[in-house]
Amino acid sequence: MSASSPTAVEQTERKARGAFSFYRVMAFVTGTMLLVLCLEMVLKYGFNDGQPVLGTWVAILHGWIYVVYAAAVLNLWSTMRWGFGRIVALIAGGVVPVLSFVMERRAQGWFTAELPALLARVAARAR
Repeated sequence: MSASSPTAVEQTERKARGAFSFYRVMAFVTGTMLLVLCLEMVLKYGFNDGQPVLGTWVAILHGWIYVVYAAAVLNLWSTMRWGFGRIVALIAGGVVPVLSFVMERRAQGWFTAELPALLARVAARAR
């Protein structure tokens, strides 16, 4: 291995930080689209006799964004080696209005607190 090639710890840290960054972006995008979808439902069923106001594209777009969000959650969860309860909580963030914003903050705390321990485990295995 040359002096310029990254160590296992550096690779793990880069992967973990990338996974968290991608999750964070998707949490905000998914949360925003879910709020737009909720607005569409209120306008559609509350004021427009069941006819779309913004368009049917809102639900379709949210569905596809949610798939990408779920992939981001799975990537972060598996990278950080978190327990099953955390993936359930993070996945719920994409279907409960405003929860993705709350879970993003919580995930940031988990990530910040647990990244050093993950890197220490990788370093211990590399020796």
